[in-house]
Amino acid sequence: MIRNNRNKRRRKRKLSLKDTRIRAGLAILAVLTVILAVRSCASGSRRNLDVDASEPEIDVQLLDVNAYSRPGINTDTITGIVIHYTANPGSTAQENRDYFNSLQYTQETEASSNFVIGLDGEIIQCVPTWEVAYASNERNMDTVSIECCHPDDSGAFTDETYRSLVQLTAWLCEKFDLTQDDVIRHYDVTGKICPKYFVDHEDEWSGFKANVGKAMERSEEEAE
Repeated sequence: MIRNNRNKRRRKRKLSLKDTRIRAGLAILAVLTVILAVRSCASGSRRNLDVDASEPEIDVQLLDVNAYSRPGINTDTITGIVIHYTANPGSTAQENRDYFNSLQYTQETEASSNFVIGLDGEIIQCVPTWEVAYASNERNMDTVSIECCHPDDSGAFTDETYRSLVQLTAWLCEKFDLTQDDVIRHYDVTGKICPKYFVDHEDEWSGFKANVGKAMERSEEEAE
């Protein structure tokens, strides 16, 4: 009888441990399901943006002409739009613009961008589109650059930043007679992981370019 009772207690412990593991596994699965569902919803909402290729609101704050961020050199014919990210989580469009302008004094590097989009979707223009910005290496002479702020290390853009990026890119494509296929990442020029989220997630990059194309199509339909 004593031996039987011990065996029963052992079986109960094994069953209890097994139940605990099953519950823990189910809890983890439920959490993962919720995360995937949220990501799917966010991705879905971004793939159905009500944005056209009209000129967005742009705060023009041109950098001082200087050798380190705005050399004042005219570009060649524009053949592409290059998308970047700041790689400085939480920084604002204004802070990045002011950093570019400060390089004339610090002379620590050569860097700039034609446009910077902030966390709330605000757009600051730093360099005219007909002038070279120090952003895209060997493609500086024939491209327009867009730098995007991001809230964290993932490099993912806020919805507001993303929306402004789609509209600004579509407008620039219309302006320079380009298509979404002429929109590239800094990564496509040099192999640098920039913009990080669009390099890490090729499907999101494809979705972004598709949204640019849809924005241009919407503007064409509105003009008819």
